[in-house]
Amino acid sequence: MPDETANLFEMMATTRSMRRLKPDPVPAELIRKVLEAGVSAPSGGNMQRWRFLVVRDPKVKQTVGAYYKRTWDEVVAPRYRAGEPAPGTSPERFRRMLDAAQYLADHIHEAPVWIVPCMGGGTPTRTSGSSIYPAVQNMLLAARALGLGATLTTLYLNFEKEVETALGLPPDVHSYALLPIGYPMGRFGPVRRVPIADVVYEDQWGQPYRDQPI
Repeated sequence: MPDETANLFEMMATTRSMRRLKPDPVPAELIRKVLEAGVSAPSGGNMQRWRFLVVRDPKVKQTVGAYYKRTWDEVVAPRYRAGEPAPGTSPERFRRMLDAAQYLADHIHEAPVWIVPCMGGGTPTRTSGSSIYPAVQNMLLAARALGLGATLTTLYLNFEKEVETALGLPPDVHSYALLPIGYPMGRFGPVRRVPIADVVYEDQWGQPYRDQPI
């Protein structure tokens, strides 16, 4: 493969959710590169109805962060901690992931920059995300390429109205994710996923995928 192709696949294979972020400032030019990657993504009809809210205000992050932590502590953490490890993950690795998620809940307001991807057009539907999540993935990959840690989270949507009020969103605009961004405390490394054979079918549901030509 050409070097640039190999680099792309390497980035995709090592773009972990980085939940432990340093509070150190991130240069504006790096955030601009992340945003440029976002607006390079496709959208339905190329209408580009996305809007990206960059949040640095400590008061806004404190307010929204409190709702985020409340959702984690009261709803999400108890469910995860009472359940089974994620597929393809050992109990020890799953505990480490939960510890990192707890850290994010406790410190999300300290991440130096948030990007909140939004779209107008009234109430979100099942297909709405097809016009915003490609931009989100582009931004996550761009952050990885720039040595920045990030993760996609939607926990705050448990308090959607309160958070969108705190963010000053108009009534016909909704947020689809929150990306805390900063320099990671840990190191990038390979993501851990289940084998392709466990999640890919061919032609019909449940029929094994043949990854070699007949």
